[in-house]
Amino acid sequence: MNFAVKNAAIRSRVAHVTRKLGRTDSIGLAFLGLLLLGMVAAGQAALTTVPPAAGAASVAKSAESGAINISTSDLMKAPVTSNWASYNGDYTGRRFSGLTQINKANVASLAAQWVFHVTNSDRLEMTPEVVDGVMFVTAANDCYALDARTGRLIWHYSRPITEGLIDDASSHHNRGVGVWHDRVFMETDNAHLLSLDVRSGNLIWDIPYANTTSANYGATSSPLVLKDEVLVGTSGGDDGVRGFLAAFDAETGKELWRFWTIPGPGEFGNESWPGDMYLHGGGTAWMPGTYDPALNTLYWGTGNPAPDFYGEGRPGDDLYTDCVIALDPDTGKMKWYYQFTPHDLNDYDSVETPVLVDTVYQGRQRKLIVEANRNGFVYVLDRTNGKFLSAIPFTDNVNWAKAIGTDGRPIKTGIIPSPDGTEVCPSYGGATNWYSPTYNPGTGLFYFLGNNGCNVFVAKPQDYAYGDPYYATGTRRVSGEQSTRWLMAYDPKKHTIVWRYPQVGRGGNSGVMSTAGGLLFFGDDADSLEAVDALTGRALWHFDTGQSFTASPMTYALQGRQYVAIASGNDVFSFALPQASRH
Repeated sequence: MNFAVKNAAIRSRVAHVTRKLGRTDSIGLAFLGLLLLGMVAAGQAALTTVPPAAGAASVAKSAESGAINISTSDLMKAPVTSNWASYNGDYTGRRFSGLTQINKANVASLAAQWVFHVTNSDRLEMTPEVVDGVMFVTAANDCYALDARTGRLIWHYSRPITEGLIDDASSHHNRGVGVWHDRVFMETDNAHLLSLDVRSGNLIWDIPYANTTSANYGATSSPLVLKDEVLVGTSGGDDGVRGFLAAFDAETGKELWRFWTIPGPGEFGNESWPGDMYLHGGGTAWMPGTYDPALNTLYWGTGNPAPDFYGEGRPGDDLYTDCVIALDPDTGKMKWYYQFTPHDLNDYDSVETPVLVDTVYQGRQRKLIVEANRNGFVYVLDRTNGKFLSAIPFTDNVNWAKAIGTDGRPIKTGIIPSPDGTEVCPSYGGATNWYSPTYNPGTGLFYFLGNNGCNVFVAKPQDYAYGDPYYATGTRRVSGEQSTRWLMAYDPKKHTIVWRYPQVGRGGNSGVMSTAGGLLFFGDDADSLEAVDALTGRALWHFDTGQSFTASPMTYALQGRQYVAIASGNDVFSFALPQASRH
């Protein structure tokens, strides 16, 4: 039978049986998920460069035996290789893969293998995650399981988007899943945590974890699974919610602990939040954190204070906004914190990835955090105690602060938002933002995308109101300004920018991924996925997707073949080398 006809027949038979069983029949759906995994893998073998027997046998065996069973030890592996089982690949946040099949010598031969189209989003922000040959993709409140070799759909979990949300949550963006044993976890736009069966997409439990009667709370992140906990935060920091990080039992969904990022009455730091301001202070934990198992310490970034641009009603430093917080993951108790932008008036969220780096620093082996912050400085901290070690500006126009002092606090210039408008640099979008950086232990360099732009910031008093954003005015473009953007390589030992690769195009929000093959992958500002030399920044390959990037690349391996994948616009693209170029 012709391959296309054969797979059409498979899908037709499965759809017929699905209608008979109904969506709520968990046993039937689990069986169908396993069945389709095996049938699609077997059917696709005829068109792939993977040896047919090996390809079909492996995926079918995994499906039929229910072998997708990601343990804590699996999630602890670093660097990642065949699997990419969490948002950043592993707990270090490095987004570095040990795969070498695609390298500087052959990357010019990289070719698209398949494209998966998502119909309910025009701007995917998730990182695909791959476990044992199955790729998980999210968009809005939907989760898709795909054959990672072919892009064929295995199962699809869907629920309606939530009406009545505001600001970021109303865009219904989602950044991916967490995987643990035979469960898949995802957040919904209105801050529910879902547990799905990895084999079928069947819903196991659904836990609302914020004040879901409030339109101001939402969720846009990817859960982080740690030990037997699922860690989640929310969006809504610009809308006057009280930020938190919460842990839930991965098996039952029971809440284990909750850390509030805005101190309540009687707690250290509450002096910044008079009256009931602590209930509306922002500081949301809207991106995944990182984890050091040797120190048993979780590192998580927090967002800006609210209201964003007018700070008269929140005196002092406004803890714990714009911080990296070190927590005991078993109890949720704080070990230390470091605040990048005290009393922030410019919306300089600090949810950028706190990347864990182990290296010789200033003459001795150190456990470090390296972070490129939205405020325009790239930092090095000691992650054992939060001690500030260094910070340099990575753009040439930072004007809100002169420098970061030896005590780790910014030396501010007094340039702040005003009723008539003040030009402040970096812009409201930041010198960088949530899109992912990467660290390559082989080169010793930290890579990220940075912006050189400013905005006119306007600030006026605003009272909090349910259902309304809480910015206290906003920003506008600087007349005639042409902002610039670069891919940068930073040496944390020497505190220097080693090279910059300028970007030309309409802009984007892509992250970066590095590999042991000596490559950096990222979505450039001209709608192309690019590969550059990690040592020099020299461009080696590109593929024009025709759509802008608001997501970060990843890589995985299946049946001896390495793939690179990224979301672009409303499509997921997967690339690999031709058979002859893989050796």
